[in-house]
Amino acid sequence: MANYDDGHREVAKILKDADIAILTTVNLRNQLVSRPLALQAADFDGELWFFTHDPSPKAEEIRAHPQVNVSVHAGGGYLSIAGSAEIVHDQSKIDRLWNRAVEPWFENGKEDPAVALIRIDADSAEYWTADSPKAATIFKLVKSKVTGERPDVGKNDVVGL
Repeated sequence: MANYDDGHREVAKILKDADIAILTTVNLRNQLVSRPLALQAADFDGELWFFTHDPSPKAEEIRAHPQVNVSVHAGGGYLSIAGSAEIVHDQSKIDRLWNRAVEPWFENGKEDPAVALIRIDADSAEYWTADSPKAATIFKLVKSKVTGERPDVGKNDVVGL
């Protein structure tokens, strides 16, 4: 398990470079469903925010099974966050997070009662980061194939949040 501060910094660094995340929920037939959503808060404080419509299948899934996963690839790293989600109708938070990229998805604007937020409280995260440029990483992988040794291409750790 990573030192909390170091691990939290790695998670925040990957999220800072991310625009899109993949949110995985469990549907009403107990099947995993993943979809891309735009991340709405750049500073990671243990919560992730996304816009959604409510009602929608995604909102129903979260109400029935709040445990979710969010995965991200950005800034040379990969991230998987496990947490609990809830649907939030907080107009002041909607106002703070609203931006031009969201507008096309909500034709009636931010005051539309169908505009909602998904708030995810992160429980844990696992990250993978490369500690070398891509060419050096490829060299290390090729070298490991020749030597039979496990390649050391970066960091991987689990962080409790």
